[in-house]
Amino acid sequence: MSLVNNIEFLRHLPKMNAFNGLGALAPAVPTPLVETTEFGTNPGALKMFSYVPEQLARSPALVVVLHGCGQTAASYDLGAGWSTLAKHYGFALLMPEQQSANNANTCFNWFDPEDTARGQGEAASIREMVGHIAGAHKIDPRRIFVTGLSAGGAMATVMLATYPDVFAAGAIIAGLPFGVAGNLREALGAMMQGSALSAPELGDLVRKASTHKGEWPRISVWHGSADRTVHPGNADAVVRQWLDLHGLPLAAMSKADVDGHPREVWWNADGETLVESYSITDMAHGTPLGLAGNDERYGVEGAFLIEAGISSSYHIASFFGLTDKVRQPQIAPTGVPRENADTISMTIPVPADKPEPATGRSSGRPGKKQAKQQGKPRSNGVNVSRVITRALTAAGLMKQP
Repeated sequence: MSLVNNIEFLRHLPKMNAFNGLGALAPAVPTPLVETTEFGTNPGALKMFSYVPEQLARSPALVVVLHGCGQTAASYDLGAGWSTLAKHYGFALLMPEQQSANNANTCFNWFDPEDTARGQGEAASIREMVGHIAGAHKIDPRRIFVTGLSAGGAMATVMLATYPDVFAAGAIIAGLPFGVAGNLREALGAMMQGSALSAPELGDLVRKASTHKGEWPRISVWHGSADRTVHPGNADAVVRQWLDLHGLPLAAMSKADVDGHPREVWWNADGETLVESYSITDMAHGTPLGLAGNDERYGVEGAFLIEAGISSSYHIASFFGLTDKVRQPQIAPTGVPRENADTISMTIPVPADKPEPATGRSSGRPGKKQAKQQGKPRSNGVNVSRVITRALTAAGLMKQP
């Protein structure tokens, strides 16, 4: 059967995952999610599910979570544990759901121009949901985030590209960069091979998606190194796309192991992480699960929900700035995030006792002047605390003091 015939076969075959025909539609599961039927215009004909804990944090945040093909909002929430995280940390959760009438495999249509343009289709429906829940629960407009798996991850890049003024940050799990496909055939090609476009070319695809001139959202990228459904090269392409938007170099500023998996980091002159990338060693297509930094376990294993020794949901929530119960490493000063503690596998340099130049190029965010060095000048001894602080800053493990 030719590639074209295969594409048409996948397009019309019901109850099959369009990502290489993997998996079946998820069965109904018990869920704390509540459906809202009236939330504004709905040009993409999506369903709206949400969870708002009884006690929201001060300046409450909102996380939009987009499921993968063959999944429902409830099944993905059960597997990834987002409603449990929302309850623990007091943020609101929005989980749009695809309908089989729109896509027989319940994939978000991340490759369809009618659904991926600002103000149109599924992208506009999700934006309407965000506006509805944000208004109803007084969500801090500076604390709205989006994440997703697979087709949901690709749709998350759509939301970041078309509504960069809405989202402060996003996390892409086994997804694809924005704009690399305009139809199903191109989508399958991108999934199998990744994108060969340069960083500026990928960045231009996002810049053309809106008239946005302000700061770009921060982004966290996750991908299994053994993924045969969406080629891991797509993770590299997503990273290149957002490095270009932030004006950052292609070479990572820090490389370390977190819970046994490689993580690369890029930050701005203020020490704020703008782009990070996790390569989950030997993991296939799915969302990585594991014990979180607070010794809790979020989610349960299932189709495309894979035990990998690292809790992606928890680390993503931490990247979004939603977790405040983080543990400190024994050797580090107060303020080092748990995501970088205990499992770091790298050599920390000990720099000379002099101010460091700002690392990286401007990200387009309002810059701050280099902070003055703290502590007394050293005489015969070494200011150990300052050396450690500066070393961790140079490694990208904490913000500059």
